[in-house]
This record gives sequence, structure tokens and C-alpha cells, in this order.
Amino acid sequence: MKKTLLTFFLISVFNVYSHEFNPAHLVINEIEGSQYNYEATWMYPFKNIGRRGEVIFPDQCTSNSGDLFYQGKYINEKITLQCANSLKGSEIEIISLSVLTDALVTINFLNDTFEGLVNVQNNIIQIPLETQYYPSSYLTLGISHLFDGLDHILFIFGLLFCITGIINIVKTITAFTIAHSITLGLTIFNIINLPQGTVEALIALTIVFLATEITRTDGKLKSPWIMAFCFGLLHGLGFASALIDIGISNNNIIFSLLFFNIGIELAQIALIPIPLILIYIADRYNQLDKLKLVASLSIGSFGFYWFIDRVIGIII
Repeated sequence: MKKTLLTFFLISVFNVYSHEFNPAHLVINEIEGSQYNYEATWMYPFKNIGRRGEVIFPDQCTSNSGDLFYQGKYINEKITLQCANSLKGSEIEIISLSVLTDALVTINFLNDTFEGLVNVQNNIIQIPLETQYYPSSYLTLGISHLFDGLDHILFIFGLLFCITGIINIVKTITAFTIAHSITLGLTIFNIINLPQGTVEALIALTIVFLATEITRTDGKLKSPWIMAFCFGLLHGLGFASALIDIGISNNNIIFSLLFFNIGIELAQIALIPIPLILIYIADRYNQLDKLKLVASLSIGSFGFYWFIDRVIGIII
């Protein structure tokens, strides 16, 4: 009990965040019936430290900005563009990005869509003359989302502490993948819609429950894939909230969703060896019980902290 309270206290001392996946998003729509006129929305996460990122449009364009307004996690700026030529073949630069903030650029031309991703190291994007067929930037966003979501990472780690055998691992991870893919798609297409705050609180509860399973003395879970599937449905709703926040503003929504999901899966696969290596080393040196106890306390404390924090957020 003392160890649990100490762990919870240490977590509470630090400002622990999860799901802080808030990339900036520049959406530019070509106006139908006009000659190279565009309407743009620049969405920048207002919780970011430092200056707000600024968009530098090509010299051939004249821009006019409206008043800033807040929407969700973003401060929005509406911009009108009047350009001498098409934006195709030109460059857009975004300055003052923070190290932790990527910016998704979506340009909806009348006949096709271009998407790209910029960051503090590569803050200039070249708009190609040819049509872009696949919104591959969502692949990077999916990877970033999982790596930035500590709650999802701990859930995957907790799962691997609760199962043994390569077949069980494959079945469990596959069940989790299928489940979160289902609810991710259903939410994006607005077939189901649950309050984000409630979803996030329930995700935290799944982490707490999983932590209690790590140190079970009556054997491993008999059907871990069932639990992974059920909990995966909730986590899929969490994944969807990330896309809803930044919006999918192109004509390839199916491909955007597919690439985002593939990015999540690649990140999951990259994480799987970490707990397995720790378990192997601990087992070899007869320290597996101690490792499970540490994992259970750590994962459970994080989950409990997030649950309390998110419930308070719902109430307040």
C-alpha cells in the first residue's frame, strides 16, 4: 500500500499528460469559379509553449486574415488568398513551430488534393505540380499519435505482461488492432459518437484493470484476446478523437484513415519488443516477480492518476 501511494505521489508531482497529440493544421480550399483564389484556416494548438506558428505564403499571393478565435484545442485564423497563379509548384513556409509540434498542410484544389507535413527541422513544403494520390502524411501522424499517447503505450506494455506464448501474443495484438480499427472508422464516419472526456476516462480505467492482472497469482488470462478486443474498442474511440481534432479535409478520407491506422500499427509493432526483452532478462535472473510488481504499480498508478484527472475534467 505504501509503495502504491508513493508511486501515485511521484506521478502527481509531475505534470503528466497523455493524448497530447495536437499537430497544427493548415487547410486551404480553392474557391470554385474564381481565378486562383483560396480560403485558408490555420489551426494552432494554444497550449503550446512559445509563439504561435505563422504561415508564410508565396510572394505571388496576397493574404488577408480575420480575427483569431478558439475552437477545441486550437486557436484558429481564417485567411483569404488572392494569387497570381495556382499554388501548385510553389512553396509554403511555416515559422515559429515548436520542437514538439508538426504541422499538417492540406490543400484542396478543385480537382485534387495535396497533403504534406512540416516540422521545425523542415518547415518549407513544396507543392507539386502533379496530382498527389495518397495522403501518406497521415502515416506519420499515426506513428506520432501512438508515441505521444503514453496511455496507449502503457496499455500495450500491460497486455504483454499478462500473456505468454507467441501465438497468444499474436492473437491478442491482432484482436486489439481489429477492435480499435472498427471504432476508429465508425467514429470518423459519424456512425457512433461518444463524449471524448468519457472515453478518455474509460481508457484510463482499462489501464488500471490491466495493471491488476499483471500480478495475478491464479495463472495467466485464459482468453486475453477477448479482453484486448473489448478494450480495443475504447482505445479506437481515443484514436479517432485525434483525427477529429485536426480534421480530415481531403477527398481521400478512406486512404487518410488507412494510412493513419497503419502508422498506429507500425508504432505498436516497434514497441512490442521492449517489454518482451525486459521480461526475458528478468526471468533469466529470477527477478520476474519483482519486475511484474514494479510494472503493476507503475502502470496502475498512471492509470489511476489519469482516471481521477479526467473525471475531474468532465465534472469541471
